[in-house]
Amino acid sequence: MKDFIITQKDGLWFGSFPLLTEAGFTNACSCRLHGESAVVAGTLNLALHVGDDPALVLRNRQRFAAAFGVDAQRFTTCQQVHGSKVAVVDADLAGSGALALADTVAGTDALVTALADVPLLLFYADCTPVLLADKVNGAIGLAHAGWRGTVANIAAKTVEAMVANFGSRPQDIVAAIGPAIGQCCYEVDDFVRDRAAGYEQFFAPMAGKAGHYLLDLWGYNKQVLLDAGVLPEHIAVAEVCTNCNHELFCSYRAETGRTGRMGVCLCRKSK
Repeated sequence: MKDFIITQKDGLWFGSFPLLTEAGFTNACSCRLHGESAVVAGTLNLALHVGDDPALVLRNRQRFAAAFGVDAQRFTTCQQVHGSKVAVVDADLAGSGALALADTVAGTDALVTALADVPLLLFYADCTPVLLADKVNGAIGLAHAGWRGTVANIAAKTVEAMVANFGSRPQDIVAAIGPAIGQCCYEVDDFVRDRAAGYEQFFAPMAGKAGHYLLDLWGYNKQVLLDAGVLPEHIAVAEVCTNCNHELFCSYRAETGRTGRMGVCLCRKSK
């Protein structure tokens, strides 16, 4: 079984993880193709915070939701700030940010919920999506891990939030690491490496460029999940570099900042 597959439905392409799907969780990573956008024409931007026409974004969200069967008006989003705060989505927060930026969950980079039919939706353009789902109790979590979130162990903090709020056990959680910039393309310096105590093995020194490294965000976040107690056989990695594949996925670096955002959605549907 492949860790990550790309499919097409009704003219829209998106990726998903069989590990999560077979455990009963709806999941989708959008592609940048076949949408409407005032930022980059013809692209499926799903984020309201990048200066796009809100009406186009909402139409893109509606198409994205319809492709895999969730309710776009129940999308629950957050104002991602490259931090490590995890918010618990209850009935009052469900649907936050679905239709307007003003009511999104503020100052947060990860969401967890035990509610069914609440599709969590976060936005990416090189940063790492981390998807978590408890096979036993149905709780889910979705994290946005840029380098700051990664070195702050946001993946582990999301697991811990599921344990604390829903009684999840790490060994019951299945996880996926979505498309993100790969070690092939992600150059960082000592400022970043110095903040990654215990995970230095994911920084490859660059020949002839002292103090600069290529950072493996995929491997780093996987190790953080392993250290949090998630089993190795319960972790899928897309292994797709957004910078190398910017024709298919949004990449802030490849597009020099002028880009929309891919959306990653995770939901447990009611039976």
